[in-house]
Amino acid sequence: MSNMQTKRAGRKWWTGAMALVLALPVLLSGAVSAPQTADAKAAISTKVQKVKAAGRNFTVQTVSIPKGTPVTVGLAKKQVGQTATLPSIVKAYGAQAAINGAFFEAYNGAPDPYGMLIANGKVIHIGRYGTTIGFKEDGTAIMDSLQVSLTGKVTDSTGKSRSWYATFINRTPSASASISMLYTPERGPKVGFKGGIAVVMEKGIVTKKVANNNVAIPKNGSVLVFTGNQKSSADRFTVGSTVEMNYKYTNAAGKEIPWQDVVTAVGAGPRLVKDGKIAVNPISEGFKDTKILNASGARSGIAIMADGSIMLATVSGATIKEWAAVMQKLGAKQAMNLDGGASSGMYAGGKMLTSPGRLLSNTLVFGGSVR
Repeated sequence: MSNMQTKRAGRKWWTGAMALVLALPVLLSGAVSAPQTADAKAAISTKVQKVKAAGRNFTVQTVSIPKGTPVTVGLAKKQVGQTATLPSIVKAYGAQAAINGAFFEAYNGAPDPYGMLIANGKVIHIGRYGTTIGFKEDGTAIMDSLQVSLTGKVTDSTGKSRSWYATFINRTPSASASISMLYTPERGPKVGFKGGIAVVMEKGIVTKKVANNNVAIPKNGSVLVFTGNQKSSADRFTVGSTVEMNYKYTNAAGKEIPWQDVVTAVGAGPRLVKDGKIAVNPISEGFKDTKILNASGARSGIAIMADGSIMLATVSGATIKEWAAVMQKLGAKQAMNLDGGASSGMYAGGKMLTSPGRLLSNTLVFGGSVR
């Protein structure tokens, strides 16, 4: 080969090599763009929808949340029985979306919730009415008239065992109540009231039994408080005894239901849609307030869609029956009402979509770093 042919061959090789190098960023760019597109398709999204239902026109703010999006109960100040602004709760949990949750005492006394609350697989509040939505670890959502009973056994140093039960978890009893209550670290540093006999437990062992003077809750344990004529039940507990706790999950009919794998849950109600059909019966779920039975007001709701995704929704004014018709029109397979009125609030897309008119006790928060 002549010198000229050698130079031409070299130029061709160099040109081809440079073309390959220049093509690599394009190929690499294409290789990483697909997951980004897939993630974008699965992102939380918002939409204002016009719905004609029950003979009326409604403007509904909705948030669509893909199945499997992390979700937990967002507590005000990260404690049961406190209140805070919705933006502060969103910030505390690093959430991408949020909606107000269970009804709570907003007018008189401690702002305790009324509905069921489960966080990190642990029952942190017991409610005894309405409907509850629950989320399993894999993102599967279920909905039922959940009832939880808490019973246990205490065994002393001689091996003698006796049974016990708690009516509620993390609530403030009335001054005249005769009741047994369990308090967990989700309540905060202390039980929040004075009165009754307190049994303090750490790692399943009774460490002390004292008059409840707003007793501290151990971070690795819990406190049982017995008030009124239930005080004598505290006699079953002696320092050093071992304590067992058992939770039973049933529906309103008393049938056991498989909720042991639920890691997050919020109870409110009433049920709006069941298996794609309108299913509204607030009286049978224990509701008596006219605001639920027949009045029109601001509403919040949550739905499980046919593909397993979640839809959050708010509307400025509707009766519960109208709200059920709206949720059905929006494609809900299962749907329930959440606390409403001044509590109705929703966040997504980096902004407040519905601003509540009061501080909130609890929420459902999705995405981001909520776990």
